[in-house]
Amino acid sequence: MSETDAGDGPPPFEDAFSSDDVEQRIYGTILQTREPTAASTIADSADCDPKTARKYLGWFDELGIVTRHDGHPATYERNDAYFEWRRINQLAADQSVEDLQARVRELTSRIAEYEATYDAASPAAVDAVAAAEGSDERTIDDVYSDLADWATAREERERYERARQQRTGGERDQASG
Repeated sequence: MSETDAGDGPPPFEDAFSSDDVEQRIYGTILQTREPTAASTIADSADCDPKTARKYLGWFDELGIVTRHDGHPATYERNDAYFEWRRINQLAADQSVEDLQARVRELTSRIAEYEATYDAASPAAVDAVAAAEGSDERTIDDVYSDLADWATAREERERYERARQQRTGGERDQASG
């Protein structure tokens, strides 16, 4: 392998953010953080000084990217609501109202099929073991797969509907302004 080939692929997982600047390394670390974590632990993962980590984490807190929990030491965690808001804004920016409406219709149809198949209003209302045992066609793995897809479709429909509402609200504002 030549020296030029070595830099073409992704970095090793252990050093996934090694070539990024410190802000990107802290951001990447916080994306992977699933529970309140001390700035010193984040600094260790991001390979930077804890004071630098606290500076960027304070800024990320102001932006809503992280949530700061007071205590000794203060801890930070990823703000999932911020990332959900970003996903919805990106959908609204990237897709037309018609495309958003079409996706909502498609997901609604898929959800209705699952509701009819399992005679339930939501995946949580389905006893997966009983559904598999009562079917000659579906194994327990099939049922769990369906339930996961159904739950994902419900979440995705909500996201697309919120993006559609955002787009139509924005278009109304532009038309009246």
